[in-house]
Amino acid sequence: MDIARNIKEVRERIAHAALSVDRSPDEVTIIAVTKYVDESAIKRAVEAGIEHFGENRVQEAQRKIVRLPGSGLCPTWHMIGHLQRNKVQTALKIFDIIHSIDSIRLAQSISTQAERVIPVLLQVNVAGERTKGGFQRDELHEAVAEISKLPNLSIKGLMTVAPMVDTPEEVRPVFKELRKLRDSFEMEHLSMGMSNDFEIAVEEGATMVRLGRVIFGERR
Repeated sequence: MDIARNIKEVRERIAHAALSVDRSPDEVTIIAVTKYVDESAIKRAVEAGIEHFGENRVQEAQRKIVRLPGSGLCPTWHMIGHLQRNKVQTALKIFDIIHSIDSIRLAQSISTQAERVIPVLLQVNVAGERTKGGFQRDELHEAVAEISKLPNLSIKGLMTVAPMVDTPEEVRPVFKELRKLRDSFEMEHLSMGMSNDFEIAVEEGATMVRLGRVIFGERR
């Protein structure tokens, strides 16, 4: 697996998508998703210029992240999966930013236990899928109002997980809707787009794309 080559190709695809809608590719941050990826692959990604990494599970992330500084690697770590309230304390020790705030209770738990200001994104279930977490669109205004009052949290933007579809173009309305919601709150970031649909996400305004397979290949 040539991780450096994959990253180069991903950057080229992001640049093409961004320039097609008069955006700068520099507006888009690649978050390399390291689920089931070992430390050697993470090191190769860092050497290829990746500065941001994402993990879905606190326990798996903890095993990797605590060992990396000894190798001289200190990237920015993003929690991108569902965060259980009983894992908040551990998550706060290892993650720099949390994408998946999907309830006011979770936000309150983070605020209570945090010893610093935590950048967070609110997860929105734009497509209304029963199997996905996140705030429903009609819940978002109340959520933003309540979470904005909490100490130790700074809302930086919105995040969504798009539905699995046959063709990437089918998810464009989801990304477009999340951008409208973000703009209505005058927030900075849009975390949307994964390996199968990131170019559409970039065209619709993504500032962060969460990429695993296209960088590290198929995993178990």
